[in-house]
Amino acid sequence: MARIDRFEDLEVWQRAREICQYVEQLFQTTPISKNFRLRDQMEGSSGSIMDNIAEGFDRDGSREFHNFLSYSKGSASELKSQAYRAPDKGYINQEQFNQLSEMCDIEKNKLGAFMHYLRNSEFKGQKFKKD
Repeated sequence: MARIDRFEDLEVWQRAREICQYVEQLFQTTPISKNFRLRDQMEGSSGSIMDNIAEGFDRDGSREFHNFLSYSKGSASELKSQAYRAPDKGYINQEQFNQLSEMCDIEKNKLGAFMHYLRNSEFKGQKFKKD
């Protein structure tokens, strides 16, 4: 795996940002924006996916990073669960739900694969690197 120096270069973070952008697009174009509680929950969980990736990356330890990736994966599941309520309430159509659901599933799979890589890597992080 190539050396990555910025969390912005991680594919999982970039995908998480795309999820946030899609969720914002839904807020701008659908009645979700009128349900403040659901909107705020979806805003929080979608943002948490990318924020935990960033925070974990800058902890400089693979074990801590793994934990934060796990939080991100949980947030992706939380967002998917919240997304189910949107078509149930008539806020989004099935196509919009399917798009968000698929984005969450892909993100969870990518995060899981990255977590597997970290668990099996010999590199334990910058803070453990010997000078």
